[in-house]
Amino acid sequence: MERRWLDAFVAAMPNDGGRVLDLGCGNGVPMARYLIERGCGVTGVDGSASMIGQARKALPGAEWIVGDMRRLQVEGPFGGILAWHSLFHLPRDDQRALLARLETLALPRAALMFTSGTEDGEVLGRLEGEALYHASLDTAEYRDILDLHGFDILEHVVSDPDCGGATVWLAGKRAD
Repeated sequence: MERRWLDAFVAAMPNDGGRVLDLGCGNGVPMARYLIERGCGVTGVDGSASMIGQARKALPGAEWIVGDMRRLQVEGPFGGILAWHSLFHLPRDDQRALLARLETLALPRAALMFTSGTEDGEVLGRLEGEALYHASLDTAEYRDILDLHGFDILEHVVSDPDCGGATVWLAGKRAD
């Protein structure tokens, strides 16, 4: 499902920017694995020590960090930044702050790809019996934040039926 998006993400990265920051990477499968198979160096960050442990076993050549994406302790810059099914688990103010911070971690012409909700709001769902928080800004605010922090939208699809209904953003960092 994600292959088309990952191919577009890699194609949007600068030629000399093969390092990818994967925020909310989980166990690294399938996203980080696909990127590594295409020659990208991956630094994955996830709040779950268990998930990072699985990633280290499955993909030992990458850098895996247990941590909160809101308090990143990583060495940039990166040619690609990915937050697939992770950014929307942060409160809206934290999303705004993180998107602003990513400007400083991105190389010129870096690719940024993330998923969001379809409208402004917060929802508490359930996954395997556990509460699961989701939040989203509205489309106009995501566009404004990206523009303010030096990113141009390359592609945006709301509720992509070919990707499990995900709303996907692919942006490129301006070179200026």
